[in-house]
Parts: sequence; C-alpha cells; structure tokens
Amino acid sequence: MRILVVSAHPVETSFVASLHHHSVSVLRRAGHDVDDCDLYAEGFDPVMRRAERLAYHDVASDRAEIDGYLGRIRDAQALLFVHPVWNFGMPAILKGFLDRLFVPGVAFAIDESGRLAPKLDHLVRYGAVCTYGASSLVATLMGNPPKRFMQRGMRGYVGRACPCSYLACHDMNRTTPESRAVFIRKVEAELTRW
Repeated sequence: MRILVVSAHPVETSFVASLHHHSVSVLRRAGHDVDDCDLYAEGFDPVMRRAERLAYHDVASDRAEIDGYLGRIRDAQALLFVHPVWNFGMPAILKGFLDRLFVPGVAFAIDESGRLAPKLDHLVRYGAVCTYGASSLVATLMGNPPKRFMQRGMRGYVGRACPCSYLACHDMNRTTPESRAVFIRKVEAELTRW
C-alpha cells in the first residue's frame, strides 16, 4: 500500500521526530511504499495567499504552487499524520497544509445545494501519531480538537467507512524513557496492522 506520512515538528531531535522516523521504518518493514513528507524539512509554506483563497471554490484554478503535494495526496492509499499538539491544536504548518490542500475538487466536492461529498474516498485508512503536553483528562476537558478533527472532521474527506487510528502520548512533561518506549511499542503494534 502507498502511504503518505506527513510529519510536522521543527526539531529533528524531538520525540515527535523519533516517532516520525520510527513510524516510517515500521511501515516500510511491513512492505508498504512510504512517501515521507516532513513539512519543515521540505520548507512547506502554510500561508494561504489572497489569490489562492479567492480561487478556493474554482476547481479548475491554477494550483501550480501546491500541485506536487496535491499529487502526493491523490497517489496515497493511506495517510498518517505525525505531530505534536500545541495549545490544544495542530502546529500551524500542519493546519496550513490541510487548509491549502484539502480543498474543493481535491478533498471534497460541493453540489448545487451546498452538500459536501468526500473525494479522498480512495484512501483505505488514515491516522495520527501525536504528543500532548496535557494529560488525557485535560485534553478531554478542553474538547480535544485534534482528536475530534481526525476522528470526525476527516470523515468529510475520506468517508465514514475509512478506519482511523489515533495514537496519543499525553503528559509529555512527565513521561519517562520507559513510558515513551511503551508508547513507541504501541505505535509499532498499530502500524504493523496497517
């Protein structure tokens, strides 16, 4: 299976970076064709410009600046996002990736009545591996927007039947090498089933 792994962390020595590299390694060992997209390393520009927003609903508009990324999404059979959760949200670079690439004609279609239909229905699964500074309880009390987006919001792009894996390591400020190793084994076990 061809899997697009989208990573979003600016520090190559971070735990998220190690999760990213480990995830790619596990998927490759399982025989998958992995397209490894490190947004920071690739210098992805998350800023949607005025002209881009004005042309947002024009499916035939020129999207040359992001065409390569659009092709990578279209070629993928599965998507995995690896990122930290900062201030109860995704890093800005990942949010910009979604805002700029998950557009009409690519991620969804809009009919005359305004109803949305998924266009990433070629994906057979998707998921996220992420870290939180907050505990699971605090993230839940705050509404856990990243988890809600992955488990609910993405359904508008991939369809209701597409399986989602959401793996989160909470309370990073209090983790130990042992608890991190346990989480890495959890990630490996889940991704091995992909």
